[in-house]
Amino acid sequence: MTQLDMARKNKISEEMKICAEQEGVEPEFIRKGVEDGNIVVVRNKKHTSVLPLAIGKGLKTKVNANIGTSKDRIDIELELKKVKISVAAKADTIMDLSTGGDIRAIRKAIIKESSLIIGTVPIYQAAANMLNAKKAIVEMSADDMFEVIEEHGEDGVDFITVHCGVTKRSVGCIRDEGRRLGIVSRGGTFLSKWMEYNEKENPLYEQYDRLLKIAASYDMVLSLGDGLRPGCIADATDSGQIQELILLGELTKRARDYGVQVMIEGPGHVPIKEIQANIELEKSLCHGAPFYVLGPLPTDIAPGYDHITAAIGGAIAGSAGADFLCYVTPSEHLRLPTIEDVKEGIIASRIAAHIADIAKGVPGAFEKDLLMAKYRNEFNWEEQVNMSIDPDKAGALLETSESASKEGCTMCGEFCAIKLGKKG
Repeated sequence: MTQLDMARKNKISEEMKICAEQEGVEPEFIRKGVEDGNIVVVRNKKHTSVLPLAIGKGLKTKVNANIGTSKDRIDIELELKKVKISVAAKADTIMDLSTGGDIRAIRKAIIKESSLIIGTVPIYQAAANMLNAKKAIVEMSADDMFEVIEEHGEDGVDFITVHCGVTKRSVGCIRDEGRRLGIVSRGGTFLSKWMEYNEKENPLYEQYDRLLKIAASYDMVLSLGDGLRPGCIADATDSGQIQELILLGELTKRARDYGVQVMIEGPGHVPIKEIQANIELEKSLCHGAPFYVLGPLPTDIAPGYDHITAAIGGAIAGSAGADFLCYVTPSEHLRLPTIEDVKEGIIASRIAAHIADIAKGVPGAFEKDLLMAKYRNEFNWEEQVNMSIDPDKAGALLETSESASKEGCTMCGEFCAIKLGKKG
């Protein structure tokens, strides 16, 4: 029985109780949210070494960190260090996007090392398997795809990105309208080229019930991927993106009917004036399903600083109702992230998530800022550091301030407004 099945039978699972305690809400709030589809409780039945995680309406905005190898950089020890820094920096989930090396062995090592919920994109491994067999990606069969998905479930993966909305119809919308940057999703490209070569419909769409059967058996959450997401702000909210979203809404209902929980992935590059509309559109078309967004990035011209760009977009998206932010690192569009890149990306997204939580009125969010104001008024440096999102950095900067032990930092000295205000 899946979490959704239990919720519909009016049963509060142990996982729901744990999530309720984490979120500071009543267990019934979680159960009802799962029943309605606006909350998902994420944990594979076989992944019992981690705590379940609830994502969705009325809950804290969550943050995901992407890690993983490429064909050019295969270093499992480095990826495991990224797992450790992701945990230390307080990401909520990790996605293993490995495309190089022994992908299953890497995934198992990451799952073993991590205390966080794990997500993957199975089509990446299916494509890599073909290349390792000296075959073209377009030669993979539907069985090849589904066998890999089954493998990910068996290994304990908690949620999987599946590009079920990349269909002949949605890809045709992009072809007919035209795009400046085309399809930028790896999974979206694999499947669009597969359909073109094989002159068949996307198996993940055509054989969707097969996918649902696998997901239900492990209680894996389906993250319905935006394989046709815009890769630049000029392509945002076009007919291909919207047609895919319409299809994902239809697939959301089918998944729920099967007892499978669903969240929806959102676009990466969106001009700031369109972010709120994109969130509202997803919530409407996809029946309130939790929304998982990459950034979004409201400009394309900040390589090296895209974690900042994404934090700006993420704060706006979260405030408008997005539930889950995928981090973006300073190395986005340039290289695989380093350990420091991973930390900076997580911290930037956590700042965005907290800003969103204040806007949404999530319990406990605003109270943290009130405490920070109290500690600043008291010149309580230790608690200011402890309250900060990145205590390590705040503490390190404070240590360089000659006046840190006095009533004021080196910025204002005797002209400190708070200090002057306390004088009679």
